[in-house]
Order: sequence, then structure tokens, then C-alpha cells
Amino acid sequence: MGRGRGFVIGLGLSLVVAACAVQTTPPPDPYKQRLAWRDCGDGFECAKLAVPLDYAKPGADRLAISVIRLPAADDRLGSIVVNPGGPGASGIDYGRAARLIVSPEVRARFDVVGFDPRGVGESSPVTCLSDAGLDAFLALDATPDTKAEVTALEAGSREFARGCQTASGRLLPHLGTANAARDLDVLRAALGDDRLTYLGKSYGTYLGAYYADLFPERVRALVLDGGIDPTLNRVQLNEAQAKGFSDAFRAYAADCVAAPDCLLKSRTVDGAVAELAGLLRRTDGKPLRVGGREVTEALATLGALTPLYDRGTWPLLSDALHEAANGDGGLLLRSADQLVGRAENGTYTNQTEANMAINCVDSPYPRTTAAFAKAAAKSEREVPGFGAFIMWSSLPCAFWPVPVTTSPRPLKASGAPPILVVGTTRDPATPYSWARSLAAQLESGVLVSFDGDGHTAYLSGSTCVDGLVDTYLLTGRAPAKDTRCPEIE
Repeated sequence: MGRGRGFVIGLGLSLVVAACAVQTTPPPDPYKQRLAWRDCGDGFECAKLAVPLDYAKPGADRLAISVIRLPAADDRLGSIVVNPGGPGASGIDYGRAARLIVSPEVRARFDVVGFDPRGVGESSPVTCLSDAGLDAFLALDATPDTKAEVTALEAGSREFARGCQTASGRLLPHLGTANAARDLDVLRAALGDDRLTYLGKSYGTYLGAYYADLFPERVRALVLDGGIDPTLNRVQLNEAQAKGFSDAFRAYAADCVAAPDCLLKSRTVDGAVAELAGLLRRTDGKPLRVGGREVTEALATLGALTPLYDRGTWPLLSDALHEAANGDGGLLLRSADQLVGRAENGTYTNQTEANMAINCVDSPYPRTTAAFAKAAAKSEREVPGFGAFIMWSSLPCAFWPVPVTTSPRPLKASGAPPILVVGTTRDPATPYSWARSLAAQLESGVLVSFDGDGHTAYLSGSTCVDGLVDTYLLTGRAPAKDTRCPEIE
């Protein structure tokens, strides 16, 4: 879950490239392959993993999954596979950051391995719209309050779904977490590990828990940081995430107004909330201009949400809101672009498209615009400001051209060794209640709670969290159940 227009939580490849993503050469037994590593710079090695397009027909077509690793520096214990979430975020890019995402102690003993899940990045990427098409889609009013705005959002959402079917129709039915989890097991075997050691953030916790439920006997140690509740449907997830962002904004505002140099005009939390709401209303009626682009209400909302992922970027939000109030939307726009994977030259990664394509098959959504409108109205009543926006942003799933492949259900991973679930009490994108629920569902789940702000906890400044995670990864010993780590002073 994590980042992207669809949240629950940024290219225009040609149709020819997308069509070639599926290889028609029959693969060997996927579990008997070994990876052919090649140097890819800065101490990293890269390889391709062959997996079946359709696990019901393992002898037919295959996909190539891109993999990267940083070899262990010392007495090697095995591999740790990492996933940054999304869905849609690049695991190759995340793996490239190995020196920042796991501690030196863990990095010394494990090869740090990242991979782009099927449909993402360098692994047979799903594609739906041109760069210009994504610009137009992301700028659409996602809090429609007139019939014309609803019509425009529906038309754009239908075009998104239709574009995915046109460019990636053969791939779409085979996306989703169930197949990604099976790919993960093929990767484990190709790495030569009898059991999986894994660090998953945000959506990566769902992937890890799904893996453990399928293959509990093949789990060594799983860290699920920023847990997702697999029993919730997409409407419930969107509603909870809207509240998470609302609570995070209030925490940011409380921190800001307590400081004498706060750039917000208001000196109260409620006043800061009203200040943001007023800014978004103004951009709804009159978008801010930044060069040749317009900062619409949707882009301004994305720009305001992005800094809430990390307490360290709260000052950026203050600067962005201050500048926007004075007519300059540049910082908000750059923040929104970062969230959806848009580069300065106007090109996109396939993060937004993959996020939507995977979410749309992972759990049922409302299937009509009217049903989305009803859910959005309810969410907005409960969470003014973010409720309707987050709900409407998933509207393409109402028109998705392939059926849902999984449904909400408890993931128990019966028989697995201890699985560590980490929850941050004021996490905006994956609310703390989700981590509590996930840990309770897993038969061997162990919850570590961090009293803090921001999205995910490991290597975010808490020596308590870091020590517990490192000990578990290195030794397999989990802490006591319901261990709490204090707020960082």
C-alpha cells in the first residue's frame, strides 16, 4: 500500500514492447534454475528469474523477473529479500538502496536481494497510458461535486482501464499478490535458500504474509513493517487510510503550531486543517500554474499527502503550503510528482499503472460509478478532506477488464516460525490498527509497536525497533509478544 494515485497504499511504453513482455519459450522447471549473476555496478549483481506466466500452466509461457543483489560482506548466512511496497514500487530501486534499508550488521551476513514483482518496473511492466495520458488522468478532479466532474472522472477512469487492456491485456489476468508470492518462492529456491528471510514494507507486508500462508514451512524470518490487514475489503482499506492521513496531518499541524517559526497562518490544529481545506477548494476552482502545468485540486492533495509519509519531511509540507497560499504551487507539484513516479522531463515509471492493476485484481471494488459515489460520500462524512479523494482515486477498478483473483480473508500461516509485525502508532498510509490485526491473524505473529509518526519504522530512528528487528533477522529469535518501543525523544 503505499504510494500512488490508487493508494490502497508513477511511462508510456509502446504496445510492441508491452506485447514482448511475455516470452513464449517454454521454461524448464522453475525450481531447478540458478541465477546467472552479472556485475551491474557499485558492488551489485543483477540477474533474470524465469517464472510461469500462469501457474496453472507451468509448462507454457513465462515471464522474466528482474533481480538485484548486494552480496554479503562477511560470514554469509543466506539472502534477505526486500520489498518496498506500493504495490508498484520498484524492488530493483529499493535493492539499490541496500546500504540504507538494512543495518550494517544484517548486510554483513546476508545478500540483500531486491526484485521487481511481475508487472512492475523491469519485470514485464504493465502499461496503460502515455505520459501525457497519465498527466491528464492524475490531474482529474478526484473529489467531483458536479455532474460534469463525475462524468469527466468516469471517462478518464474508463480510458485508464481500457488502455491497460489494450497494451497489457495478456498480462493483466496474471498480476496480483497470489502470483507474486509464488514468484517469491521460485526466487527463494533460485537463491539457494531452503527457507525465506524477508523484509517487507507497507504492501510488502501483504505479499510476505500471503507467502507465509502459502508456504509456512519455507519461512525462516519475515519482518512485516507497516502491516496491512488482509481481512479488509478495498472500501474499508480506503476509509482507514483516509483517517490515517487525516490523523497524520493533525499530528503534523500540532507539531508545527507549537513552534514559533511555524509557517501556517493558524495557531491551532483545527485552524491548520481549515487552512488546508481552503487551499484545496481554491485549487478546485482555480488551479495554480507552474510553468506549462496546472496544480489542480487532485495534484495539490497528492502534494500535501506526500510529506506525511516521513516526519523528516514535515518542514517541506510547511514550505509547500506557505508558498501555495501565496500563489506558488511549485513545491506541491514536485511533491505530487514524487509520489506518482513522474520525472522532471515528464516521463513516468510504471508505478501508478502497476499500483492500479495489482490493486484492482487483489480485492473486489464497487463495480459502478454510483457505488463509488456512495462509498466516497460516506468516507468524506467520516474523514473530511481526504475521504472522498482516496475513495474516488480507485475508480478505474470499477471498469477493470479482468476479474478479481483474491478476496479478503485472514492469513494464518499455520505452522510457520515466529513472524515479526511492526506497527507505527501514527502511520498515515498503513494505520496501526492494521498491524495489530495482522499480527493477531498470523498463528505465530509477534507485534512490535512503535510510538511514532511516519510510514514504517525499521531504520527510521528508533534504536529499539532496529535492535529487535536485527536480532530477529540474524538469529530467528523474536521478542516477547506485544513489545512496545517508545517515541523518539
